[in-house]
Amino acid sequence: MINEKELLAKAKKPGQDAMKLHPFYKGKIETASKCIIRDFNDFAIWYTPGVAEPCKDIAKNMDKVYEHTNKGNTVAVISDGTRVLGLGDIGPEAGLPVMEGKCLLFKYLGGVDAFPICLATKDEELFILTVKMLQPSFGGINLEDISQPKCFHILDRLKKEMKIPVWHDDQQGTATVTVAGLINALKIVGKKINQAKIAMVGAGAANVAVLRVMMAAGVDPAKVIMVDVDGILHKDRTDFAEDDPRYKFCKITNQENRRGEIPDAMKGMDAVIALSKPGPGTIKKEWIGDMAKDAVVFACANPIPEIWPWEAKEAGARIVATGRSDFPNQVNNSLGFPGIFRGTLDVRADTITDEMCIAAANELAQTAVDKGLSEEYIIPTMEDQEVYSREAVAVALKAIEQGVARIKASKQELLENAEKMIKRAREHTHILMDSKMILDPPPEMGV
Repeated sequence: MINEKELLAKAKKPGQDAMKLHPFYKGKIETASKCIIRDFNDFAIWYTPGVAEPCKDIAKNMDKVYEHTNKGNTVAVISDGTRVLGLGDIGPEAGLPVMEGKCLLFKYLGGVDAFPICLATKDEELFILTVKMLQPSFGGINLEDISQPKCFHILDRLKKEMKIPVWHDDQQGTATVTVAGLINALKIVGKKINQAKIAMVGAGAANVAVLRVMMAAGVDPAKVIMVDVDGILHKDRTDFAEDDPRYKFCKITNQENRRGEIPDAMKGMDAVIALSKPGPGTIKKEWIGDMAKDAVVFACANPIPEIWPWEAKEAGARIVATGRSDFPNQVNNSLGFPGIFRGTLDVRADTITDEMCIAAANELAQTAVDKGLSEEYIIPTMEDQEVYSREAVAVALKAIEQGVARIKASKQELLENAEKMIKRAREHTHILMDSKMILDPPPEMGV
């Protein structure tokens, strides 16, 4: 029998521990040297006067920056703090813990050096200009937690105007991992992706991108019903500008021409993908009870899912996924961006295409299949280390195939490099822990 009190206590513990450990460590990342320093004479190599020679080499051929510096393995994680997790517009300073956490995952899971940059502007044009000015220092850009609709415009502009890959994790990352989970969930319940009827709760940046990638993966948009704060999207909605992707979705989704709110959208559907207002209670048990047999429920709002997993199961859902690591089936961007950027950087791709995202989603799904699918294992976990190198290879090969990569390499070469970079990052952390350079929290903290 479900002990709801124990489950709720378990769900609250990560936040309680975070309030103890963040001030203990005063942040989660720091810079570290990667070159030898045998004695102080080596600074003549790494700084003046020796450093002038690689500077002159780059001045003659800008591509040499990838040989002389760490640019090719660096990503800027950039936000304006206007849509942080499920917390809304809390500002750039309050968003910094999230960006630091993102950088930690980039390094530990993908071997990518990432740096948090929170901008003190809500102006779209100034944001775009600032990111473009950072281009010389980074190999890629990860946009994060930016309010809509400007997040759509910012991503489109930067992808067109920059020579390095620009990615919005709340759009492309969420879409990649969600589609991977959906592919396997539908396999388990015996439903074909091109026939599945899917309700989507939330029409923000995440679900807009999820729908776009789902369509590329074979989902029929006519069988999709999407809901935003004003109700179901349908062909008579006139509240979206023509350059807003939701304008198009009003025309191509909802062939039944349903009207109403969330329960009306979910009735009789095979799956629901919710990326909306944090719960609990955003989705109610009785609405899941009205879904089709063997319903699939993705309740992925952070920090609290739209409905607690045990409630969804009690209501009849066969498979339930959330965005949290403390429940089975975590559909979380952490399974996507580290491996995707690893592969992108390794072939020096100048963009990240939807096809590269689908390649990553298929590899994520196949990794879970290879390890053994079940109702509580539809997608790999962060503990499945091989998923990141496999994903990196799939992305890199697709970039080469599409002609957006500046470096060509074999599958084996790509795999060996990805495994080496990821292993190095993890071992670096554990060496620091073993040597007590990273301290264990004191026992009295209880974490």
